[in-house]
Amino acid sequence: MRVLVTGGAGFIGSAYVRSVLSGKYPAFADAEVVVFDLLTYAGSMTNLAPVAESERLRFVHGDIRDAAAVTAVMAGVDSVVHFAAESHVDRSIAGASDFVTTNVVGTQVLLQAALEAGVGRFVHVSTDEVYGSIDSGAWTEEEPLAPNSPYSASKAGSDLLARSYHRTHGLPVSITRCSNNYGPYQFPEKVIPLFVSNLLDGKKVPLYGDGRNVRDWLHVDDHCRGIQLVAENGRAGEVYNIGGGTELSNLELTHRLIAAVGADESMIEPVADRLGHDRRYCVDWSKIAGELGYAPQVGFDDGLAATVEWYTEHRSWWEPLKHGSRV
Repeated sequence: MRVLVTGGAGFIGSAYVRSVLSGKYPAFADAEVVVFDLLTYAGSMTNLAPVAESERLRFVHGDIRDAAAVTAVMAGVDSVVHFAAESHVDRSIAGASDFVTTNVVGTQVLLQAALEAGVGRFVHVSTDEVYGSIDSGAWTEEEPLAPNSPYSASKAGSDLLARSYHRTHGLPVSITRCSNNYGPYQFPEKVIPLFVSNLLDGKKVPLYGDGRNVRDWLHVDDHCRGIQLVAENGRAGEVYNIGGGTELSNLELTHRLIAAVGADESMIEPVADRLGHDRRYCVDWSKIAGELGYAPQVGFDDGLAATVEWYTEHRSWWEPLKHGSRV
């Protein structure tokens, strides 16, 4: 079996690749993994260092918007797991064009190449942000899409393209939509690694607005387990929400991070709220639980403590990224 993993040198993609190649998924125990990644600012070969010597790993440097390169790498592929995306909301607000071309056009290029190559399974990895904001309750997979940022709009567009390739051409596409991920190797522009690294450097943490925006937190290993369940047994044409089951306001999360590094509330610096900042996200993941047996395995307290410990012990990983004018 040959599995193509786009964006496999990024945060979530590399976690998935490391899991496959370390034997966590028996159904893919002998799979050849082809990582296709442009290595933009958020992707790095160091994320794959723990499995770099695996004979089952092949890395191809390339852009999902490049039809010729995608066609070439798709040859002989049995399954595609598509992580590659521009994903930072603030960057999409500052400039949306890369988000549209990568997330929408790039996904279409991949879908077309997969169709022409006769790929047997295509898992399109998306986000709960495509649903917009929800005051109470949780989104099911049938909820209409109502994205509020250029990032989430571009992901919604890619979701609809993925759906269309199944409905029009019969391409066996499944879509996953996850809540907020955390864990090791996450680029330090995202809230948990940004706040932890700031605090470790004795710097204040920038808290948007009143800090009452609520997110559901999902450890990256649990997310990857959910993706694998869909890759193995998910139904073509279906959407599967993947949640973590831990809702926290940004203020509550900040207090936990401050406590974890032994700091105090004087390290919180309120800043102007983000434009179009969604108030609350929450997904109903009963579908993937009922159909495929998904359940989070990493408790948030344990996962957060391990994540803080990882960033504390891996300054050599995040300092060059953060202090190299990339954040």
